[in-house]
Amino acid sequence: MTFSGLHRISFLLLLLPAGCTTGQVKEAGYAVPAPATLRACYGYSCRYSAAFPVTPAVADRFAAIMAAGAGSPDAERAAVSAAVQYYEELSAGAIGARDQPRSPVVASGEKGQMDCIDESTNTRGLLLYLDQRRLLRHHALRPNTSRGLLLDGRYPHWTAVLRDSSGKDWAVDSWFEAAGGPPDIVPLSYWRTRGVLGER
Repeated sequence: MTFSGLHRISFLLLLLPAGCTTGQVKEAGYAVPAPATLRACYGYSCRYSAAFPVTPAVADRFAAIMAAGAGSPDAERAAVSAAVQYYEELSAGAIGARDQPRSPVVASGEKGQMDCIDESTNTRGLLLYLDQRRLLRHHALRPNTSRGLLLDGRYPHWTAVLRDSSGKDWAVDSWFEAAGGPPDIVPLSYWRTRGVLGER
């Protein structure tokens, strides 16, 4: 075998571990390891970010919050709200600043201030952590989505999304409150109709 042939085989062997993260492996019982840190992006469009460790105490707190919602999809959404609030308290401490509700465009780049892209990205990161820890029993994580095109009187706005066991999608929108405030968790179909002239 030529050197180039050996080189090609070695390269392919290096790629094999990447196959261990496919959906098929996860469906067979493999659990994606939960991260040892969580991140919070800020500054608008995730210009900056701060990380904080998921200590045993933090992991236990998230587990206890979600255990309180294990009984039903409604209860789990209430638990998700509490988990988002706890996450935002942690992230405000890591950043060293607390974002304001509905951060205005003029706050772009300011320490700790977040637009809807920051907020929805952070919320999805938390929901992904909860999913990886198998703390979501009645919901599945969906891609973030947006509403508004300016031409329809609505500024473009993003949210994280969960789908319940009946197939109904729910917006988890944390932009309207300051850090640590309760996110709006409403049917996604309803969320999509909102936002005209800045309405919540």
